[in-house]
Amino acid sequence: MTARRPKWRAYLLLSRISNLPTVWSNVLAGTVAAHGTVAWREVAAVSVAVSVLYTAGMFLNDAFDYASDAARRPDRPLPAGDVSRAEAFGIGFALLAAGDLWLALTESSATGLWALALTAAILYYNWRHKRDPLGPLVMGACRGLVYCVAGAAAAATFAPPLATAAILVTVYVVALTFVAKKAGPRAGWLIPLLIAGISLLDAGVILANGGGGLSIVAAAGFVLTLLLQRVVPGT
Repeated sequence: MTARRPKWRAYLLLSRISNLPTVWSNVLAGTVAAHGTVAWREVAAVSVAVSVLYTAGMFLNDAFDYASDAARRPDRPLPAGDVSRAEAFGIGFALLAAGDLWLALTESSATGLWALALTAAILYYNWRHKRDPLGPLVMGACRGLVYCVAGAAAAATFAPPLATAAILVTVYVVALTFVAKKAGPRAGWLIPLLIAGISLLDAGVILANGGGGLSIVAAAGFVLTLLLQRVVPGT
């Protein structure tokens, strides 16, 4: 019988914490694309809140996919017995509520509404992605909505470059998700690399919108994600 993992290790695996740098670079890119002022305290606050929502989505993903993982990925924390399904659901929904409440209380009403849209997309994807052919589109929309949340927090108006950037990251993640679903384990190292590549896309968005040296900060997310993936798998 395989020994159970420590709880903290199981939580790290469930949260796919290695992918968080790509979330932070999303927030920075959305801020720049909105042509808002890059106030680091604000960027950090939104990054933390969106990271909470991302982590919620990861916990819920394993909770909803329990039956599938039990058959195909029995080493995941839930089928392995490291974390119960009820616990994963509880943590996931609690984190969703915390992230939405944080943004609703500390940011503009528009930011709060975009956060609710992101939450709805997270829930729908996790609930239906195994049965809905539009699953990759919803996953992509989650990343596009991160741009919208960040942009709404940074600027009072929704700038056209923000919409363009949000569509761009959506298309990238749709393609990534489609490849991951079709290739499965055969994709090997490619999917983690493409996930890390989100930060490079963010760097390009920042450059295209006059962010200059901030693109280096976003590009660092690519390197950091790859380094963290050596410790905690991103898929």
